[in-house]
Amino acid sequence: MDRAAHPATQFEVDVDLGFALFFLFLLCFFLLVTVVRCAQTVMDPYGSISTSTYQEEQIT
Repeated sequence: MDRAAHPATQFEVDVDLGFALFFLFLLCFFLLVTVVRCAQTVMDPYGSISTSTYQEEQIT
């Protein structure tokens, strides 16, 4: 069998693949956060709205 052309001591890093994976994980994280926020809004749609926006205020 032929041995590898590069010795095993040489450490090669594919920088483009690293950046792509980093941004992919970042995108998945923001997607997960968005899904959780939307689920909270669906479960309690009026919980994040202040009461003054949907209740009439007293005018004196």
